[in-house]
Amino acid sequence: MFQRSKNLQHLLNLVPGKRLFGTYRFLPMFFCIGGVMEWIMINVRIGRETFYDVYRRKRSEREYQQKIAVGLIVPNEPAAK
Repeated sequence: MFQRSKNLQHLLNLVPGKRLFGTYRFLPMFFCIGGVMEWIMINVRIGRETFYDVYRRKRSEREYQQKIAVGLIVPNEPAAK
């Protein structure tokens, strides 16, 4: 276990700016990771939808259900066959 800790510490010490920025030297790396994640959520399609397509659809469904619960909308009844 000690060896893993030393290896991790060695890897963290390879990141420049320790004396000047301390722990904050990792912020640009995390900022870039967040930007890449956001880009993937907007542009990468899984099946036919992106993350935001699903988010918008679910939000719209929740708003519709809430309007039904309040009584602002009368839900459509299925057509008789």
